[in-house]
Amino acid sequence: MISAGDRLPESTLVQLGANGPEPVELGPRLKGRNVVIFGLPAAFSGTCSEAQMPSFIRTKDQFAAKGVDEIICITGNDPFVLDAWGKATGADTAGITLLSDAECKYIEAIGMRLDFPPAGLIGRSQRYAMYAEDGVVKLLQREENPGVCEVSAGESLLDAM
Repeated sequence: MISAGDRLPESTLVQLGANGPEPVELGPRLKGRNVVIFGLPAAFSGTCSEAQMPSFIRTKDQFAAKGVDEIICITGNDPFVLDAWGKATGADTAGITLLSDAECKYIEAIGMRLDFPPAGLIGRSQRYAMYAEDGVVKLLQREENPGVCEVSAGESLLDAM
């Protein structure tokens, strides 16, 4: 599993654009920037929709005041689901970037893959929040229980910074 001091892997993620799915190269997006990245198991699920995403929407301005250039949510959902979820939660208007890793390449590369067949979750992400500078992890907070959002909430990451 990735930890503080490690460089985030190069990855191609996907975002829904005006003309459909578009590739997003993570490496150039992180270069020279301070970024918060959080991962979660499933858009439209209870803890993700009612706790984790709202916590980053609430704290977005506070992160910006600390020099964070962008807040990115990366999950195993497809880009169409993420687009609908962004609209449903208000993440799109709040300026939270939603990136799809439906193939789980990035999620596996950082050691955060979650498979929980009883809930129908295969190839998803564990719940975490991290702060990175120039692509290097400075702070990582991972939940032991994916149904809980405590250390992975925006407020908790903000306090730890």
